[in-house]
Amino acid sequence: MKSTFLSPLLHAAVVAVCLSGVASPAEAQLPQLTPDLERIRTALDKYQDPVVAIHDGYFSTLGCMEYPVAGGPGQAPYPAGGMGVHFFNLTIDSTTPDPLRPNVLLYEPAGDTLRLVAAEWFVPLATGIKERPTLFGMPFDGPMMGHRPLMPDGMHHYDLHVWLWKENPAGMFRPTNPNVRCGSYSFAFRESPPMLVAGPHDAHRTAESHANAGR
Repeated sequence: MKSTFLSPLLHAAVVAVCLSGVASPAEAQLPQLTPDLERIRTALDKYQDPVVAIHDGYFSTLGCMEYPVAGGPGQAPYPAGGMGVHFFNLTIDSTTPDPLRPNVLLYEPAGDTLRLVAAEWFVPLATGIKERPTLFGMPFDGPMMGHRPLMPDGMHHYDLHVWLWKENPAGMFRPTNPNVRCGSYSFAFRESPPMLVAGPHDAHRTAESHANAGR
């Protein structure tokens, strides 16, 4: 990913101040995974320490995101729940999602620590992508506008969340988790789900429909 795609985020990216401890994976029961996802989780387990994530190019966007109300008409169909604190890596090329290199790591505040709960693969439309991306056999959500207030509205993108370290009653690949809470975290943002936007795959379908109508 070129840094220009997420340059507005770069100005907001700061190292989280609550890194004084690392939550032990024994403190929460890990979700059951397929063998393929188990390998992904094992490869990414080092990021349970957010300082390791920072050393590898992931930087905190500071805010902890919650969505108290589920998405409505025209919005991304989020279940009510939380996402947590996003750590973005601006150096990862997102044109072809790499299972072992998520663009985003998600942490849940837990007292004075951050607990790794999920990984996210993020594809801006500005990459020139022509079709809805898929990973692990799952289509990405979106395309949608950027997430206020930590991302510009114009950051239209697809994304896919995978809750590798925290059970998600809404589903392993759903964007929000009803069990994730920001609690008393100082920079908690309670937001509305972003609006959906037209994607390149929609334009292709429209062109094909017009072509077929002319036959």
